[in-house]
Amino acid sequence: MTESASSEPEARGGIRALYANHPTAFTVVVAIVVFVLLGVGAVFAGISVGSASSADDVTPDEVTAEKRSQPDVTPAGASVRTCSVENFASVATFPSLAGVITDVGTGEVLWNRAAETAASPAHIVTALTGAAALQALGPETRISTTVVDGSTPGSIVLVGGGDPTLATTNASFYRDAPQISSLASQAMSRYEDLHPGVPITNIVLDSTLWDASDAWDSNWPERERTGGYHASVTALMVNGDRADPTTAISPRGTDPVQSAGEAFAQAAGLPAVSFTKGAAVGSTVLAEVKSQTVSVLVEQMLLSADDSLAEALARLVSKKLNLDGSAASLAQAIPSALTDAGLAEASAITITDGSGLSPKNQIPPLFVSQFMAEGATGTGAIAAVFAMLPIGGVSGDLYDRFVGDAAVASGQVVAKSGWTSLEHSLGGVVTASDGTQLAFAFYAIGEGISRDARAALDNLTAGVYACGNNLSNY
Repeated sequence: MTESASSEPEARGGIRALYANHPTAFTVVVAIVVFVLLGVGAVFAGISVGSASSADDVTPDEVTAEKRSQPDVTPAGASVRTCSVENFASVATFPSLAGVITDVGTGEVLWNRAAETAASPAHIVTALTGAAALQALGPETRISTTVVDGSTPGSIVLVGGGDPTLATTNASFYRDAPQISSLASQAMSRYEDLHPGVPITNIVLDSTLWDASDAWDSNWPERERTGGYHASVTALMVNGDRADPTTAISPRGTDPVQSAGEAFAQAAGLPAVSFTKGAAVGSTVLAEVKSQTVSVLVEQMLLSADDSLAEALARLVSKKLNLDGSAASLAQAIPSALTDAGLAEASAITITDGSGLSPKNQIPPLFVSQFMAEGATGTGAIAAVFAMLPIGGVSGDLYDRFVGDAAVASGQVVAKSGWTSLEHSLGGVVTASDGTQLAFAFYAIGEGISRDARAALDNLTAGVYACGNNLSNY
């Protein structure tokens, strides 16, 4: 009864009774409820005011968002090249190495070590000389050696036209070379018709097509001549002035013009004749023989690395371009002919000879790679020269290279090699294992460089072959 009596009044009192019994708790709850209701009201009030403001003050133009430009094509992901040739490029065999490797198809430089720094490329220069000769002289041109009637009876003039291949034997190192015996036979027959009964007592030796005193560059070591690699550069000579006309490497003399005169006199049966040096003044041609075409001569030069042919062709390019045929004129003649052949960059190179023996030739590796890439893909003189270059492990002066570790690239490298006492070089195009054609030029330069650098260059090139388009610059 007591519990029922006390509960009934609380139920009747409701909120008032609750407050009476729990005043503090009731106050806190009421405060929280009021706070929540005020906050919600403020939010709705803000929305109402903001909507009204937007409706009253902002025009449709002002709320239009500017459209962002979008790329027309989504860029493709760039491949990361991962194949390195650094272990081949950094061998101790190279005192220093400059070089470049480019993609023939795109021109992209894939590997670069001082590629735009001019340096000596050694005998790679002969490829440039060959292209200049084909461009300026024409591939079908032949070089004449003539005999002209002298100014007085009893005298004839042997006139050199710049052909170093004039031969004393059918077994000449120069294939199908013109024979001095044929020249002598023609000359004697014609002379006797014009001067019956008058013996020949004097032969004038004419090598004035260019200055005969300008025959040896002071930058060329004398051992190149005595060792059999290089002759003096004269417009009249026989057998490339070799002591042994049947071999590529044979000691050369010091007076090619005199030697040519003596060879002619022997072939003509004139043992007691005297010689003088000068220029022909008559115009009656007694005899003439012609070299193989310039195209054939260029190929012979490139395959055998023949310095004498290279220098003769370079001087003839100078004469054809109305220069004086001097060594100094080559700095203008060769770049000019290469520019005409389509290499605008040729104006920036420095040429001092036709063979590349001089260290004063200064050509960046990048230019050589561009030349080779043009040869592999283009037309005209440069492409013609490229088609004549030796093939690694197969032909020319590269026939015995690309062996051992480098044999994997045998038959896949078209290139010109070079060497001096301070340098070994190689420039050309390799068709890589993945089919990519890569143009390259490598110059290994420095005191004490050894013949081992040749194999090291082959190994480097074989590394390029293996990497192909995956070649990294690191």
